[in-house]
Amino acid sequence: MNRKTLVLPAVLGLLAPVLAACGATGGGSGGDAIVVGTTDRFAATKDASAPFDPAFAYDTGVWNVLRQTVQTLLHVPRGGGAPVPEAASQCGFTDRASESYRCTLRDGLTFADGTPLTSKDVKFSIERALTINSDNGAAGLLSNIDTIETKGDDQVVFHLKSPDATFPYKLSTPVAGILSSEKYDADKLRDGFQVDGSGPYTMEAEVSGDRVTKVVFSRNTRYKGDIKLRNDRVELRSFDDAEAMGRALESGDISMMTRTMSPEQVKDLNDNPKPGIRITEVPGLEIRYLGFNTEAPSVKDKAVRQAMAAVVDRNQLAGKVYGSTATPLYSLIPSSITAHTNSFLDKYGEPSGKKAAAILREAGITTPVKLTLHYTSDHYGAGTAEEFKALRDQLNATELFDVTIEGAKWSEFRPAQKRGEYAVYGLGWFPDFPDPDNYIAPFLDADNFLNTPYVNSATRTRLLPESRRAADRNAASSAFAQIQDIVATDVPVLPLWQGKQYVAARDDLTGVEWALNTSSDLQLWELARGIA
Repeated sequence: MNRKTLVLPAVLGLLAPVLAACGATGGGSGGDAIVVGTTDRFAATKDASAPFDPAFAYDTGVWNVLRQTVQTLLHVPRGGGAPVPEAASQCGFTDRASESYRCTLRDGLTFADGTPLTSKDVKFSIERALTINSDNGAAGLLSNIDTIETKGDDQVVFHLKSPDATFPYKLSTPVAGILSSEKYDADKLRDGFQVDGSGPYTMEAEVSGDRVTKVVFSRNTRYKGDIKLRNDRVELRSFDDAEAMGRALESGDISMMTRTMSPEQVKDLNDNPKPGIRITEVPGLEIRYLGFNTEAPSVKDKAVRQAMAAVVDRNQLAGKVYGSTATPLYSLIPSSITAHTNSFLDKYGEPSGKKAAAILREAGITTPVKLTLHYTSDHYGAGTAEEFKALRDQLNATELFDVTIEGAKWSEFRPAQKRGEYAVYGLGWFPDFPDPDNYIAPFLDADNFLNTPYVNSATRTRLLPESRRAADRNAASSAFAQIQDIVATDVPVLPLWQGKQYVAARDDLTGVEWALNTSSDLQLWELARGIA
């Protein structure tokens, strides 16, 4: 995250130049660290004073810190697929209706400081996230939990309000991370940048002002879980932009650069290979879209949103701004995910000013429609500003719209978007887990990530619950197809493009191909020194 507003007084005491590591690092912290670059930014602000608290965090960059340090009952294995036990030794539904889910913990689990980890800590952690219910939206992943039951120190049973075959995936996300009640309050977020967990690494954050400049991960010698570490220490260094990160890779200051390389860097490294550096494309499931505050006067009539959907030229947008790193998207669900349909293309066809004019005329909308498109200037890379200039120009060229664009830093943009201050805004989505449910529920279900006023009762009360009953996820395709058609008709969001992701690394680093999975989760434990 990039947050640069004033730091809360309560946080100031925590923002020392170096924060102490959580727990004991023990051995394995010596030697040179593998240094990884990122353009993700981590800061504490008035609107986000607890950026590293699992009950608040709902951002890919922060989750990538938490995944190294906070253990979950399950995790998605290196090659993807269904979650497998992590802190648990085994997990599974105990009924055919997928309403009761039991996990048994591994023997001898402890937090990094040596405190025993039991089923009571699991119950405490997840109930804590639900109690705090941060407006950042992560608790929505757990909102289907009715009650949590512990049986002895090693068993925990989740009783769900309704069937949910995706529940194991949700338990693999950082909001379900296991915390100690001795370190975290049950009803209050933990300010600052310290993280205490039982994951494969302990961490210490170096801080300048209100911002983390780097995070050093050291092997947690007390870790017991499914992950196999191939290194003792990794440093995650935050850069202001992709260009600075690229220069650091070329000079050898870092060994790998990941989120987020610019389209220009990707093209240059592919077209003009540099000695000692290799670029790797890894499967990606990122999407970008426009969101709407459907109660805002300028876009309250869905005819305005439909007319925008009829005009936007995704091919021109993706090709002009992002080149080979993006492809057009005609649904919230990307084409590489089961249940994808081209609902927007089916409904609106190729971009057409005439079709948009007819939609507005039939609805009695006076043109040109004045709109401001809001975007974050520092969260998704330099291409975002160019993308919004292209969107503005496409809409204005029809003379049906009078569009201006306005950028803001993420620290200002996200809180304002959640408060409903923007009628139209641009966001990206990196899935919490690779299931079609995670491209629908975060936008359309209750307690959603967007805090949207839009409600479709068929989606919330019938189709989403129906889709979650299907243990065979292919059997949920019919429900998701109907939802995608509803989205194309009502246009509470307007999908634009889906992205590819790349990693560039020095050629003495191995495990690079596993270091970033389809959900853009960093798996730093896969990296090692050696000959690729």
